[in-house]
Amino acid sequence: MTLPIRRLPDKLTIDEFCADLAISRSTFYDWRKKGTAPRCIRIPNGALRIRRADYENWLTDREERA
Repeated sequence: MTLPIRRLPDKLTIDEFCADLAISRSTFYDWRKKGTAPRCIRIPNGALRIRRADYENWLTDREERA
């Protein structure tokens, strides 16, 4: 029996983003104000979403070289 592959959502909520990085929402909004947060999408209800690809690219851009 094969288990179904669980697909990750292609967009993250701000809470999911913050939980993944173990940061507060205020830190996220500080980064956003400074222009250092990943690109966001504003959906019709006003909430923000972050494309998983943008998040991954944002993380890669912050990697330190050894």
